[in-house]
Amino acid sequence: MGMTVELENLEVECVIGDLPEERLSPRRISLDIRLETPDAAAATDDLRDAADYAALAGAVRAALREAKCALIERAARIAAETCLAAPNVLAATAKVRKTGCVEGLGAASAVFRLEKKEKGPSR
Repeated sequence: MGMTVELENLEVECVIGDLPEERLSPRRISLDIRLETPDAAAATDDLRDAADYAALAGAVRAALREAKCALIERAARIAAETCLAAPNVLAATAKVRKTGCVEGLGAASAVFRLEKKEKGPSR
């Protein structure tokens, strides 16, 4: 059994885009992140058994600010990798949404999902 924890509309100011003018200054993007976690925290009510979503939000922001991605696809992967590296996260799906990039288009988005490989029995 497991839990799903969602971080909705996480706003990040970062350089993103491949056009020369997009490389000059940060712009705002938003992310929706879905975390699959063990269900222990639902029973224990203890943060040590949960995915610390406040810490993850900060880690994703820092990773994307540092990355200065050209593509939203890369930003989605970085966000998912950052989350998957955290304790108590079994899988992470990150959706990156970039608005104002094409006239007449509400937003462009990319979704990337990663999950931890199960470890086989040790010998």
